[in-house]
Amino acid sequence: MNEPMIQLLVLAGIAVFLILRLKSVLGTREGFEKPPVQQQPDANTARRDFEVIEGGPDHDITDHVDEDSEQAQTFAAMKRIEPSFSVSEFVQGARGAYEMIVMGFEKGNLDEIQPFLSEEVFDTFVSVVASREDQGLTIEAEFIGVRETSVADVTFDKETNQAEITMRFVGELTSVVRDRGGDIIEGNPNTVKRQKDSWTFARVMGSDDPNWLLVATDA
Repeated sequence: MNEPMIQLLVLAGIAVFLILRLKSVLGTREGFEKPPVQQQPDANTARRDFEVIEGGPDHDITDHVDEDSEQAQTFAAMKRIEPSFSVSEFVQGARGAYEMIVMGFEKGNLDEIQPFLSEEVFDTFVSVVASREDQGLTIEAEFIGVRETSVADVTFDKETNQAEITMRFVGELTSVVRDRGGDIIEGNPNTVKRQKDSWTFARVMGSDDPNWLLVATDA
């Protein structure tokens, strides 16, 4: 076999090898094949995703009460009347008011806390403090901190826009009661006691007065 024939056979063998190699990598097509159809997102899924992004749950509310609860719906109704109202800011303010009012009551400094109390609560505090003074009792107290703060309940009257939020507090403080002679008759200055309170604050939503008043206490 002459040399040109050998070269031709070698080239033919290489060509066949390349063709088989390409077919194994790329595959084969028979007839007309439609291009692969891109899967369209489900309309309901897309709509749900849009709602989550654009109109999802109000975390200012759901950070404090369950999303599907009656309390969440009530907070939402309050925000429709007063869009600037923030549940988180209220909870933070109530926490600060709790410490201030507790210490004002314990020390008998009622004038300082009167602007934050309803008339009925203020009158009750005055009566208790007056009774202590009549007995010659004094209280020495130190506030340690608030261990827990949570929303217990919320109501809203859509006719009057009157809102009431009940907060549950767990505070820690030291407190002793001394008689006229200065002797301790109750408590220990070195013992921290835990105090649980449920307080209700009220306000008319949408009014010019931004202050919430303590209208009820229930230890």
